[in-house]
Amino acid sequence: MSLKVFHIFFITVAVLFAIGFGVWSLYPTFQHGNNTTFLWLGIGSFGVAVVLVLYGLKVFQKLLRL
Repeated sequence: MSLKVFHIFFITVAVLFAIGFGVWSLYPTFQHGNNTTFLWLGIGSFGVAVVLVLYGLKVFQKLLRL
């Protein structure tokens, strides 16, 4: 496995984990209602997922030029 393929794979897995953690964090918030910590964790996790997707697109474009 080349370093390029590993990098794309790693970014994809990180995005999936961030989205999964965001969903998991928001589930108790909507189920129990009073804990804002999980709400902020979920929002932050989705923000990290967006940043990772943007980073992944930039890296993918750079790797296509190599």
